[in-house]
Amino acid sequence: MTDSVDVDVVVVGAGLSGLAAARSLQRYGLRVKVFEALDRVGGRVDSATVADARVDLGGTFVGPDHDHINSLADEVGVGRYLTHEAGDNLLLWRKDRKRYRGAVPPIGATSLLDLARIRSTLERMSRRIPVGRPLDAPDAAGLDAQTLGSWLTAKHAGQATKDLMAVVCKTSWGCEPSEISLLYVLHYIAQAGGLDSMLDTRGGAQEQHFVEGSHEVAVRVADGLGADTVRLGSPVLRIDWSDDAVTVHTDDGPTTARRVIIAVPPAMRRRIRFVPELPAAHRRLSQRWSPGVLSKIYAVYDTPFWREQGLSGMTVSDEGPVFITFDASPPDASRGVLLGFIGGDYAREWDAVDADERRMRTLSALTDLFGERALEPRGYTDQRWGEEDWLGGGPTAAPGPGAVASLHARLTEPVGPIHWAGTETARRWAGFMDGAVAAGERAARETAIELTTTTHDEKASR
Repeated sequence: MTDSVDVDVVVVGAGLSGLAAARSLQRYGLRVKVFEALDRVGGRVDSATVADARVDLGGTFVGPDHDHINSLADEVGVGRYLTHEAGDNLLLWRKDRKRYRGAVPPIGATSLLDLARIRSTLERMSRRIPVGRPLDAPDAAGLDAQTLGSWLTAKHAGQATKDLMAVVCKTSWGCEPSEISLLYVLHYIAQAGGLDSMLDTRGGAQEQHFVEGSHEVAVRVADGLGADTVRLGSPVLRIDWSDDAVTVHTDDGPTTARRVIIAVPPAMRRRIRFVPELPAAHRRLSQRWSPGVLSKIYAVYDTPFWREQGLSGMTVSDEGPVFITFDASPPDASRGVLLGFIGGDYAREWDAVDADERRMRTLSALTDLFGERALEPRGYTDQRWGEEDWLGGGPTAAPGPGAVASLHARLTEPVGPIHWAGTETARRWAGFMDGAVAAGERAARETAIELTTTTHDEKASR
């Protein structure tokens, strides 16, 4: 079998997950080919230079326990620095602008008590969800039948709590609370180690940035795979498969392999024609696990002028289109960089207008937060992930009610010689760069073990 195929394993997708899979497979001594539809590597991580500042258009932050991505970055020589958080945060709430310290915005004593009640309940419920196996949770089907929004209403959450949970939804999944399965939300919280770990800066998932940008990790990993291993601009159109081999078709022709790892978002799996068809549940997964819509903006200034005012650059707003910001300035503060998120309904509306209108709305929102100096940046860019043809939306899937308990297992369940990667398939930190790398390494390990076992069986039968 080994001599009759072009390579041992084909990897579909050159995002962090696919690249991590390819890297691991090579370390197992296997021959690999990677096909990527885009004209660049990185998938949902990309970077750009704006007014001499390097900015991350996709995946940006890493936390202290993101061991897989941090180890990979260390190995390829991409450094990290702490997200700036010194100074006061800003809250724009009900037309009132307030300064505050800490993670919880000052929304009033009654609203804070209500928020604490809802957060505590979510944390308690999430601890009952088996990590990696949400379908085994008590009353999984009942939890999956609800949205986060319907649950908040049933729990009589106040409007301020609902609005803040909408900020979490827009940022994390690019959707509204009324659109996402409660079971998915609880499992997401569980696999991230709790809401604090998921949402916080210091000690949490937003603690650090990469000095050279997250995309540089992908570039260096791809470079290390060797010449002609990664084929860019080569979307996989069809995969023919049998029990022990695959033929992967691109515009350049067929490539035969013993196994294939699909490392693309679940919704993008349906862009590939499988012959024979995948099982029905796997097809339903690709239909029902669509991504949310999340966009990002960067405004670059000569200096981080907000620091002069004693501000951290971190803000929360109940107005759009920009509803949360971070200081993403380089570690030497040679430029002032504000990062803003636009997600859910805000993004659907904002994405649809032209570039000049998007810029005007964005800078107007930043001016409401930081004053007139925010109105005239030295450089500006935005990234609308929902407009990316081969990626399709936000940083991860946002499955609706009824799509998790019955379909979650299909994220990683192999089909014959077909294995699955991508951040959505990770056991921990799904939706983050760490989950992407971990998923790629897991898929490579499973594939290598399977191939090794098959080879041993073939030798024993001779």
